[in-house]
Amino acid sequence: MQVAILGAGTMGHGIAQVSAMGGHDVRLRDLETEIVEAGLDAIESNLDGGVERDKLTPSEAESARSRIIGTTSLPEAVTGADLVVEAVPEELPIKHDTVTDVEEHVDPDCLIASNTSSLSLTQIANALNRPERAIGLHFFNPVHIMDLVEVVVAEQTTEETIDTATDFVEGIQKTPVTVADSPGFASSRLGVALGVEAMRMVGEGVADPRDIDTAMELGYNHPMGPIELGDVVGLDVRLDILEYLREELGERFRPPQVLKRKVRAGKLGKKTGEGFYVWDDGEVVGVSGSGGGRDGAQ
Repeated sequence: MQVAILGAGTMGHGIAQVSAMGGHDVRLRDLETEIVEAGLDAIESNLDGGVERDKLTPSEAESARSRIIGTTSLPEAVTGADLVVEAVPEELPIKHDTVTDVEEHVDPDCLIASNTSSLSLTQIANALNRPERAIGLHFFNPVHIMDLVEVVVAEQTTEETIDTATDFVEGIQKTPVTVADSPGFASSRLGVALGVEAMRMVGEGVADPRDIDTAMELGYNHPMGPIELGDVVGLDVRLDILEYLREELGERFRPPQVLKRKVRAGKLGKKTGEGFYVWDDGEVVGVSGSGGGRDGAQ
């Protein structure tokens, strides 16, 4: 299968990597050469790490590398593709423009998938002339490690599209779960609900972020606590999702003030070096000393 990934950021280059590891020919596209090269470098680093940890043989890593081509050209990326996965920013107008542009260059039977974590897939599909081929493939970060993929079904999606998408997910050694198109799907809705309550607890002075995370990691066997996960995902992303879910589902998803203050201050988590935690070279080195305090008025 020929696969095109649009967006070479954290999610995009991860999807490109696992697609190539699954034996598919991959074209990774972004708007700027520097972003594409950074994505390819990240894939190279992940593959090297897999070899070092005996998760991959050197020949398997080299084979995956050889299947990935980077480009800034949309026609070059998607022409002839069997599957296109967009991993562009979580803004509906951007996704609409992206899938509309894609449809001009692909064959009628090409699947067009979105990696959206919360936006309405049915609305994204509405931009297509052939919306029945739209599907959600919601991967999780880090893509090369996390096993789950949500296969999100729009109102227009056909059973044939669902079957093809599910076969693709299983073929790259991931576990698909099929969910209906609803706000936040299954994982984002549940994950954000836990994360927002953890943030409220920080804002109210219930416990230190590290203690809240440790409680969930050791008490509930979560691989990463909800506060740290928010920092990894990006607090601006968390805020956008919460505002969308609040609009769709009500006040229980109202963003807490402590989160709003962090985002206003540009403390977005791991990607900026500080969120609820302080980060250095991708690792937590401390707890942020500002943006907390009691903030019971949510």
